Amino acid sequence: MAEAERELVTIRDWMRFCVSCFRGCDVHIGHGTRDPFAEASALVLQTLNLEWSADEEILSARLLPSERAAIAETLRKRVNDRTPLAYLLNLAYFNGLPFYVDERVLVPRSPIAELIQDRFLPWLKDEPQRILDLCTGSGCIAIACAKEFPDAVVDASDLSLDALSVAAINVEHHDLQERVGLLESDVFSKLPGQRYDLIVSNPPYVDAEDMADLPEEFLREPEMGLASGADGLDITKRILAEAADYLTEDGVLVVEVGNSQWALEQTFPDVPFVWVEFERGGKGVFVLTAADCREHQAVFEASI
Repeated sequence: MAEAERELVTIRDWMRFCVSCFRGCDVHIGHGTRDPFAEASALVLQTLNLEWSADEEILSARLLPSERAAIAETLRKRVNDRTPLAYLLNLAYFNGLPFYVDERVLVPRSPIAELIQDRFLPWLKDEPQRILDLCTGSGCIAIACAKEFPDAVVDASDLSLDALSVAAINVEHHDLQERVGLLESDVFSKLPGQRYDLIVSNPPYVDAEDMADLPEEFLREPEMGLASGADGLDITKRILAEAADYLTEDGVLVVEVGNSQWALEQTFPDVPFVWVEFERGGKGVFVLTAADCREHQAVFEASI
């Protein structure tokens, strides 16, 4: 690394060097992008306080020794410690919005962002007035929903007080204190009598087998936000069992279960889950109407 600090002088030099280090050290790229060039660009540009959209001509700009040292230190932690870049920068983007993140929350990366941009069409018939984000973590889904639906009130709940502390930072940063409420709740336990037009959740859904094989970068994230029992469905089953009691008549439930999609379909073969097809990648997100939740509630309740 000392040689790099001496010899690499431009932004472009450091981007290339980062990619070489990622590949040479078998660094896992998977928090928001799978492209080592994109990760290298983020590491260098954001360490320099530059925007993603910086003009390409700036890539030839020469760096000060102090700037090279700062990039080298960030790269050293990313490669040697396997710390996700978002934690090193305390910054991640979701739905085009910036969010503060640290080791208390998962790094935002849900394909639900695409659903938010599409305003949950065609499933939402009317503009939602009340939205619930279960297992909110950093608050990114709740805040993105509040931005997309400016007339809606959003509740964001999580069992982790640490996560809610991070979410509070983001709610304040986006000036949404009047519209996004943060609640400590174990799924629906602290929400009695509430009804929502939209319930959306990216809960823990990693099964025991996948937890045992996670790359080191993912082990830096809070286990509480990842692990969900042997089949990855412990939390999802609880959401399904109670969702009908918290949805409005024409409400919609949207839940991400990732690689646990197969297990969910095997567990509830008669439930008409609608699996979203994403244009920009991602899988394992289902949609259920309130009517479907009510029709199958007994089956859901029997599973927990």
